[in-house]
Amino acid sequence: QVQVAESGGGSVQPGGSLRLSCSSSLYIRSSGCMMWYRQTPGKEREQREGVAAIYTGGGRTFVADSVKDRFTISQDIAKNTMYLQMASLKPEDTAMYYCAADPNNDCSLGPTTVRNFGFIFWGQGTLVIVSS
Repeated sequence: QVQVAESGGGSVQPGGSLRLSCSSSLYIRSSGCMMWYRQTPGKEREQREGVAAIYTGGGRTFVADSVKDRFTISQDIAKNTMYLQMASLKPEDTAMYYCAADPNNDCSLGPTTVRNFGFIFWGQGTLVIVSS
């Protein structure tokens, strides 16, 4: 079992910034892909969008085209923590953001796809609201 816990969500005005954090035991026990997904209101779990991913072994990252110029993913391995720095936030970024860990994915193809959602480890989610 891999523990995952995210934090840092909140409410922000358009154009603002937020940083999400995710601590995980994946950094201690194994290597794999740490990922951020988001689920917008009215969509189902299977429709979660893979926003960003980073390989715990270093050197491999992914950021979705929809947020590429605004979101940055990073990690502090010594702190067992991954971050998502979000800038120039837009109302359409409003969503529940989930951290996930997959010890069977090396991030070479990006976030784990929906058919394997049941085999990865999820956090509880942190809500981001972008509104004036």
